[in-house]
Amino acid sequence: MDESGGSGQPRSGTEEPASHHATPTTPPADPAPPEPSDPPPTPEDETPREDEDKPADADTSRQTAAGPPAPGEHPPTAGDRTLAHSGAGKPPKPPAPRGGLLMGRPFGVPVYVAPSWFLVAALITWVFGGQLDRVLPELGAARYLVSLFFAVAFYASVLVHELAHTVAALRFKLPVRRIQLQFFGGVSEIEKESDTPGREFVLAFVGPLLSLVLAGVFYGAMQSVEPGTVPGVLLAGLMISNLIVAAFNLLPGLPLDGGRMLRAVVWKITGKPMSGTIAAAWVGRALAVSVLIGLPLLTQSGALGSNAEDNVGMDTVMDALLAAILAAIIWTGAGNSLRMARLREHLPELHARTLTRRAVPVEGDTPLSEALRRANAAGARALVVVDADGTPLSLVREAAIVGVPEHRRPWVAVSGLAADLTEGMRVSAELSGEELLEALRATPATEYLVVEETGEIYGVLSAADVERAFVKAMARPS
Repeated sequence: MDESGGSGQPRSGTEEPASHHATPTTPPADPAPPEPSDPPPTPEDETPREDEDKPADADTSRQTAAGPPAPGEHPPTAGDRTLAHSGAGKPPKPPAPRGGLLMGRPFGVPVYVAPSWFLVAALITWVFGGQLDRVLPELGAARYLVSLFFAVAFYASVLVHELAHTVAALRFKLPVRRIQLQFFGGVSEIEKESDTPGREFVLAFVGPLLSLVLAGVFYGAMQSVEPGTVPGVLLAGLMISNLIVAAFNLLPGLPLDGGRMLRAVVWKITGKPMSGTIAAAWVGRALAVSVLIGLPLLTQSGALGSNAEDNVGMDTVMDALLAAILAAIIWTGAGNSLRMARLREHLPELHARTLTRRAVPVEGDTPLSEALRRANAAGARALVVVDADGTPLSLVREAAIVGVPEHRRPWVAVSGLAADLTEGMRVSAELSGEELLEALRATPATEYLVVEETGEIYGVLSAADVERAFVKAMARPS
């Protein structure tokens, strides 16, 4: 199955903004700005805003320092408040922790097995063991060992399917965060969208293609073994399972691979990737409804190979439950694809240059009250601590400023309120969209020094301003 979730939450705090290629398993069977001259507030007037969420991790996939820009040359700032009136936001959230058991790093991409995999492995072992009891009753309890081997071998096939997506993505220079095997299959988390519809089509098609190739390999191997033996039954089961995986993933609706292929086709015809996403997502939702209604009806009618009179009782309930789970996965994946496409559509609106606050350079022993006076006089909203040569050393934190009572500000040096600059806290004024978010996510902080290509200080970028701009952009209709 191929999900789009994010590359994803600014993963901006909402979605997993990466493209996910998932393979399902076979079913068993802004406020008005005050004037710069406003007096600075005391802590009772305003406290740091530490409860704000950060922009979504838009899974996707740079930066350099010495005199302040002239006031007349700086663009409008985002969130127009004076420095002393500004609240503090939290830094962008770091990538989510990697869940599950690490199995290896083929092609340099980590492969994890989620805890839910053990549940579905047990389910496959139980169901397939019951089928073996009818075909090979002489196995006895050993049939469950054979069934467990089948479950592991089948998920190895799913891993090959996902590796096909991964190799294609790496070939197109698209970073892959990880592969995860989970309850209903596998997910390849690809951090960037394909840049052409042709690559999108190939990236989606290689997974089902490899599943079909595996089915052919297992079919060929069946010809060399006896049909009623353990190897014959295992090979037949793996052949059928891979055929089902390939056929299911070729259905033309997101988040399945077939849906991404349909998206590529519509993208090629219209020239608009968003149009392709909308078409494939709505087909995916229609597919979810069809699975919810059609799968139980097909089972009860005997069209799937069993007698209709046998499909009653608990079997009917299990079929309906399986259909509901599959339909929910498809419907949710289609919705996530639409949300992530909308997120990517608005990401280019985020520009470091337009979101940056004007800053004034001050030396470390400057009293806070004097630094704030200079900032307000220049219409600036940030302070950069520099050495005698004008080289930036640290950034004065907003949260620290509002935490100092007004009567103590003449006695507090700005160096005691500043966070040392690391290389990751220097970002280029030319960054925008996914590249900007990637730079912020790589080094979580509340403020970043924005520099020109020549190395001159441009200003200070607040993570809270990026979040507000992102939320505002997402609120506008596409």
